Amino acid sequence: MRVVFVHGFTQSAASWKAVEMFLREHPFERVYLDVPDGLDFAATAAAIGDEGGPATYVGYSMGGRLCLQLALDRPDVVERLVLISASPGIADEAERATRRAHDEELAESIEREGVDIFLERWLAQPMFARLPPAAAGLEDRRAANTVERLTHQLRALGQGAQPSNWEQLDQLAMPARLFVGSADPKYREIAARMASPMRAGVRRCLRRARSQ
Repeated sequence: MRVVFVHGFTQSAASWKAVEMFLREHPFERVYLDVPDGLDFAATAAAIGDEGGPATYVGYSMGGRLCLQLALDRPDVVERLVLISASPGIADEAERATRRAHDEELAESIEREGVDIFLERWLAQPMFARLPPAAAGLEDRRAANTVERLTHQLRALGQGAQPSNWEQLDQLAMPARLFVGSADPKYREIAARMASPMRAGVRRCLRRARSQ
């Protein structure tokens, strides 16, 4: 079995080090990818699939949103799907526009103040502030990121730029799992909403397979 891991915003392939420590005794192939730069959302997802090849895809946050896009666009590549604190996007166009504006403000703050100040402020958010320094991976994030990389991810890969995939969830036919932290009520609610159409897609696929 081959498993491809795709990191979240401000992270890199190195962010999976703790996972690798846990999995290193397990006899399956693991691939830790860096999200490519310079492409739009769908093209970034496609590039991840080109590099990762047929596999189980595990994505966290931004990486999960990209893996979901890949699963919808290239179900021949995504054999199984594991999403961690990920979303199908923002369905309401006005809310999506508001998110784009918010992400643009963040991108402009990075251009003014630099990577270090932004990362320290990002990791001071309540969701991350409780993490011990080693788990937060500040040094790895500093090493992996530039102003250009972070601003591109905000402008091209953020939820304001991502197409809404809520209406496409029932097209997914591969086995899938959704994981959310217990202290993340927003994404627990999103995962609960995602689960029903995703199950419907799998059931429809099974019925089709039995009828053939």
